[in-house]
Amino acid sequence: MSTHKYIDRICVIALVIAMVVTLLFMNGENIGIKAQATTGYEKRLFDTSKVHQIDIVMDDWDGFLETCENEEYMACAVVIDGESYKNIGIRAKGNTSLSNVSQMNSDRYSLKIEFDHYNSAENYYGLDKLCLNNIIQDNTYMKDYLSYQLMREAGVPSPLCSYAYITVNGEGWGLYLAVEDVEDAFLQRNYGTDHGELYKPDSMSMGGGRGNGKDFKMEEFDPEDVQEQRQMPNGESAPEQPQMPTKDFGGRGGMHGDFPGAGKSPDFDEGKVGEKNGTARGSSDVKLQYIDDDPDSYANIFDNAKTDITKADKKRLIQSLKSLSQNEDIEDVVNVEEVIRYFVVHNFVCNGDSYTGSMIHNYYLYEEDGALSMIPWDYNLAFGSFRSQDATTAVNEPIDTPVSGGSMDDRPMIAWIFADETYTDLYHQYFREFLDKVDISEMIRTTEELIAPYVEKDPTKFCTYEEFEKGVDALEQFCVLRVQSVQGQLDGMIPSTTDGQSADDANLIDASELSISDMGSTGMGGGRGGNM
Repeated sequence: MSTHKYIDRICVIALVIAMVVTLLFMNGENIGIKAQATTGYEKRLFDTSKVHQIDIVMDDWDGFLETCENEEYMACAVVIDGESYKNIGIRAKGNTSLSNVSQMNSDRYSLKIEFDHYNSAENYYGLDKLCLNNIIQDNTYMKDYLSYQLMREAGVPSPLCSYAYITVNGEGWGLYLAVEDVEDAFLQRNYGTDHGELYKPDSMSMGGGRGNGKDFKMEEFDPEDVQEQRQMPNGESAPEQPQMPTKDFGGRGGMHGDFPGAGKSPDFDEGKVGEKNGTARGSSDVKLQYIDDDPDSYANIFDNAKTDITKADKKRLIQSLKSLSQNEDIEDVVNVEEVIRYFVVHNFVCNGDSYTGSMIHNYYLYEEDGALSMIPWDYNLAFGSFRSQDATTAVNEPIDTPVSGGSMDDRPMIAWIFADETYTDLYHQYFREFLDKVDISEMIRTTEELIAPYVEKDPTKFCTYEEFEKGVDALEQFCVLRVQSVQGQLDGMIPSTTDGQSADDANLIDASELSISDMGSTGMGGGRGGNM
């Protein structure tokens, strides 16, 4: 047997390479190499090429429905595309939709499945929690779905989602949107095992946690009753409008007025409401404004932390908010590219039920090493359907002044983009790239073809099949016109600010033939009239 004359040298080199690879594997995160978690669920349940099948198996489904508004977990089994999972936790979930479903005499609640609720070792290919959204106020069945897909196309870390036809004990229940919950599995998938901290800021007592929104009635909320401020040409705010009464408060810095369920929380500090926690439209902390160095001033952030946080985490976040509010060290305290891309898509889809809207909620805040990012959530009232307004106004929503219910400076997480010409130019560049990259009409029609048979047979749907078809047509028309308007704003043919459009609306895209309400909406008043 012959031996290669360089065999010893080759063996030494191989050994060195193996040692280097081992050291990198063991210490990669310490030298800046972040390992992405390999889960597997994204290629199974969140395969968007098909409608998935989920069967919920419960002995007392009727009893579960009777207690849904309590948002208490009960045990069930679930069968996902033929694979069974036993002893799983299930409860109803929702913001305003939880109470709205009950008021509509419907049992079609949104649901949350927690695989590890009773057994910490249980999961679905790495997924710990799954949301099943009931698609309320959305005749198109795809406003949430389309928004998340557009976010992902733009490179924004977003919840995975797909359509799932739900059966209960083998009987048809309805077509739902399956959404990856933004918690542990999401963080590991996007940021690795050594991820940062996650928050869901909210001061409305209705924003996504258990019990939130149970007594809130959307039909009793009119954003026109809330102080509306628009930036004036001289930089001052518009005259104040009447505010809601302030007899009671829904938690620290929460919603004012006579809303059902409004009341003081145990740690309510009346003296801090005006000084630190803002007005009825949302507190200063949920606007991501710097208040002071006291962590108690940021209760609506820290009380809604989704990760275990320390005093050091709180201090670091407060310092980041301070720099953000002062428009200093932006590159250090903001994930610049990610946040700009987030607002490109967010502002394209015109979601008033959000950080840029009058209620200031429905977003996640991610912080890592002092750098802040926004994670999208809850877009079922996007595409201009949060409030009644004429379609031309909605389609032409100005991309450079996208804040409603306050001035741009009121929301520091977006204000920095327009405070520096370099960032504004980058925002416009990413907007052009986004419009060039995506074919939204094709996405809508492909999705319609996929889900139409399931919508037609959906026994609990909130609209008729004909209303679904009409809604999809309206959604596509909105997006086509929105693309035209945004392109015109980027090219300078259409004013890209509120003041500019108020002074010169001659070149606005005409959307008078579009009825936004065909897509589904809150039915709330507001706007300038005309077609909804």
